[in-house]
Amino acid sequence: MSDALVEIRNLSKHFHTPSGTVHALEDVSFDIPRGAIMGLVGESGSGKTTLGRTLLRLVDPSAGQVIFDGTDITALQAREMRDMRRRMQIIFQDPVSSLNPRLKVGDLIAEGLKAYGIGTKRDRRDRVAALLEEVGLQPDHMDRYAHAFSGGQRQRIGIARALALEPEFIVADESVSALDVSIQAQVLNLLLDLRDRRNLTMLFIAHDLSVVNYLCDQVAVMYLGRMMELGPVGAVHRHSGHPYTRALNSAIPLPDPRAVRNREILTGDIPSPLSPPSGCVFRTRCTMAVAQCATGTPAPRPVSPDHISYCKRLEVLDDH
Repeated sequence: MSDALVEIRNLSKHFHTPSGTVHALEDVSFDIPRGAIMGLVGESGSGKTTLGRTLLRLVDPSAGQVIFDGTDITALQAREMRDMRRRMQIIFQDPVSSLNPRLKVGDLIAEGLKAYGIGTKRDRRDRVAALLEEVGLQPDHMDRYAHAFSGGQRQRIGIARALALEPEFIVADESVSALDVSIQAQVLNLLLDLRDRRNLTMLFIAHDLSVVNYLCDQVAVMYLGRMMELGPVGAVHRHSGHPYTRALNSAIPLPDPRAVRNREILTGDIPSPLSPPSGCVFRTRCTMAVAQCATGTPAPRPVSPDHISYCKRLEVLDDH
């Protein structure tokens, strides 16, 4: 039996627009083990948010499967999916716009409990008080409005709201990118603590590999809707198999200002998902591209145990 809570199989998502078809996701596959935090990293426009929302069936995939605890949720009807949603929640990027300014904090956190008819009004109030304490806030904060709190406190409110229905799986979509560095560290430590105490499984979406290296057990690197690399965070950080991952790693600031690092600077902009390059979609910005990179989609190649890279150069080396 698989130890994965979430299994993603050949997942694609295309959006049809007047200008053409946007290839937001293309043939993405990986597993998220139970109790693990999977990092999903890449530049803006790489498909990270689309993937997170597709996993939760907030958008329907164009092809492929999302298997949650053995159930293919892409095949569920609306009523069945509503029951499944109690087990999966999301923490949004912006702690300001994701909280209704007309509701008090207690009502914001209790929205899910009320929607599913869980508990009496008194029960829900007690539950909200416990959740506020769990995320580092005070029970009497439930009677205030969100605008009275700092950005870090608002994100804690968002986390409490995500926890209200006792989910097993949480998608955290750029959930610390809008916060100051010191507040980021506090929220990351809170997520780690919640994972351990609640045995949560998470997909943590970010564009900053240093944050992913701190928080996550494994990392999936995406570019223009496709997988570039997948593996344990330590292996991907120290022994990157894909030029794109190496460029992302080289952008991580070093703690010693005197240290010297060979930077791999990415030039140009990410291509339009309306007309992605043939072959390896990264080849138009890759300094190591060879002729074969323009033909055929790269197959996954092992870099080390449990660590794979989708790089045509590895195929060329294997062939020789």
